[in-house]
Order: sequence, then structure tokens, then C-alpha cells
Amino acid sequence: MNVSSIVVQTLPKYVDEVVQSLKECEACDYHLHDEKGRIIITIEGAGVSEELAKLRVVEGIPHVIAADMQMAYSEDELDEHMEVLSNSDVVPKMLHDDDLKPEDIIYNGDLKKKNLEGFAKTFDNTKDR
Repeated sequence: MNVSSIVVQTLPKYVDEVVQSLKECEACDYHLHDEKGRIIITIEGAGVSEELAKLRVVEGIPHVIAADMQMAYSEDELDEHMEVLSNSDVVPKMLHDDDLKPEDIIYNGDLKKKNLEGFAKTFDNTKDR
């Protein structure tokens, strides 16, 4: 099970309406808010893909300006990824390839431009590697 905290942002004049929508929403659990329009919720899911689907529901609520994950926790996935890391080379294989051209290296670090659903599927399938 994954659990992630989300900070939802809205305009102060809409905070009560958005809080009510979040409380009625089955995609999340409401925790607290302030007068500036910042609202703290959590979402749970069996994997990253389910969490992202729930995040999209929250983002679709009227007057939500932003809904950003702040922290995520998954004991099962962490254990799986730690096992993969423990059983892999410290230095990636590509760094041992003298014929590899720098322009052939794919950078995967920019999440702002990343297809998060595709990334989540890859992340969820790490245990299959």
C-alpha cells in the first residue's frame, strides 16, 4: 500500500468549497487547511498508478489551482527497489561501454516534462526485472 501527502492550493475565497469537495471525494482523506488556501490531504493506492489516478481526480475539483505530492511512502515497493539496487552493479553498465555516444544517453530526471502515467507503469514493474 502506498500513502502520499498532497498539498492542494486554491484561492482563499474558495477554500471552504474545495475543502467540502475534498471531504466528499472518495479519492482522498482531508486533514487540515489554512486561511491562505493551502489544504493537506492524503491519498492511498496499491501502486503509483492508482495514486496518480486519484491525484488527477483531486486536480479536477473546481477551483483547485494545484495539487502536488509532497511525500510518498510504500514499504513494499521500497523493499522491492532496495532488493533490485542491492543485486545490481554500483556503476551502470552503460558507463563501461566505450562506444556509447553521449547523445544516445536518455535523461530521465525531469519529472515536470515526464509522462507520469508511463513512468508509474515502469516504476510499478521494477519487481519484474
